[in-house]
Amino acid sequence: MANTYTQIYMHIVFAVGRRECLIANEWAEKLYKYMAGTCKNRKHFVHAINGAADHVHLLIGMHPGESVSELVQSLKIQTSKWINDKYLHGAFSWQSGYGAFSYSRSFVPAVKKYVENQREHHKKVRFEDELKAIFDKAGIDYKKEYMMKGHADISPT
Repeated sequence: MANTYTQIYMHIVFAVGRRECLIANEWAEKLYKYMAGTCKNRKHFVHAINGAADHVHLLIGMHPGESVSELVQSLKIQTSKWINDKYLHGAFSWQSGYGAFSYSRSFVPAVKKYVENQREHHKKVRFEDELKAIFDKAGIDYKKEYMMKGHADISPT
């Protein structure tokens, strides 16, 4: 086979440092567009990006030439620099951890709808409860004290 053929759908979640509610409604859409452009430049296909004031969700068709951890690290570095330059002047960083969950093609429409509905969803469900449900459904063992509560160490440097 001369070419590489893949179908890798990833739902990625990461949080603002110290779980602060720093992503303002006024510029959240611009942030999501910036993230989408970053992903596109790295040859990933973005199905959906959305979130709440303290975290983001992305549903991406991954290009096989880059690992999830490389993509997330790049997204965090580039977006924290962008946010600090445009809006928060050095006050923004992401937490060090993230969640990444793979899905088959048949689940993409449902996960896309879930990501697109994040703002409304979080009017009723706390982020911690959302993560616990995702982890439990995926059968992921986790320690509650570490669940997206790490220190912020992804800065734009």
